[in-house]
Amino acid sequence: MLVSRLTCRALTSHLCTGRGQPRLEMTRPSSNLAEFRKAFAKAQHIAIITGAGVSAESGVPTFRGAGGYWRKWQAQDLATPTAFSRSPSLVWEFYHYRRELMMTKEPNPAHIAIAECEARLAKQGRSVVVITQNIDELHRRAGSKHVLEIHGSLFKTRCTICGNIAANHKSPICPALEGKGAPDPKAKDAGIPVEQLPRCEVRGCNGLLRPHVVWFGETLDSDILTAVEQELDMCDLCLVVGTSSIVYPAAMFAPQVAARGVPVAEFNMEDTPATMRFRFHFEGPCGSTLPPALERHETETIN
Repeated sequence: MLVSRLTCRALTSHLCTGRGQPRLEMTRPSSNLAEFRKAFAKAQHIAIITGAGVSAESGVPTFRGAGGYWRKWQAQDLATPTAFSRSPSLVWEFYHYRRELMMTKEPNPAHIAIAECEARLAKQGRSVVVITQNIDELHRRAGSKHVLEIHGSLFKTRCTICGNIAANHKSPICPALEGKGAPDPKAKDAGIPVEQLPRCEVRGCNGLLRPHVVWFGETLDSDILTAVEQELDMCDLCLVVGTSSIVYPAAMFAPQVAARGVPVAEFNMEDTPATMRFRFHFEGPCGSTLPPALERHETETIN
């Protein structure tokens, strides 16, 4: 796989088919749940790729599309190294707002179904891995253990000086940000002095912290990508849940799995550019379509 050579979140309107490779005629993927359940019953290593659509059902803003603004900015205006260098106070206001908002949200039935499936199948010697583009940690809060967060986490920080990465669930993350971050377009920027923004707690450092998320134009963590590649190479069933299949390199994952003949099932509110490459497609809210797909199969034995 070549995903480790790509930068994060390069948006495109179509999927790569491979240079010089003819397009194949494709039939509409099946929506037969019973057929999917047969594949599910046989699978030993299940990879579940999730995107913003899963968290949207918990009321998490996607910050994409016409309504995806915080104040007058869209996420891609603030989620960049340049924006942070120019105004760390403004960027921290944005992420403080998102952190505080996420603390009011709860995992929905899709998150819970995935976590319960992982726990149940582990007792049978089978594995489930969640490969998520989301940075909200809702999968972990639902109980999922094997989670690969390819874009990082809202609740981790990284020091701009020493590079230390640490979990951080403080509310507020620092005193100066308390009550700040209102999304109202009329809200004034706080203009917090840089020395009052979140600082590294490693002894002798005190460097400025940044959110440990992958910003536009940055490369994904090579260790995470290696782990993702290993899981995708091993999986014998793949689910794509609540993702638009236009954000690279994640948009490549499931089509590459499908290309080697592994069943791929898409759960989404609508078709995506990748839909016709998959064996199954289930349309509707993930919180409704996913639980019956992942519930205990009649052939399962529970130890």
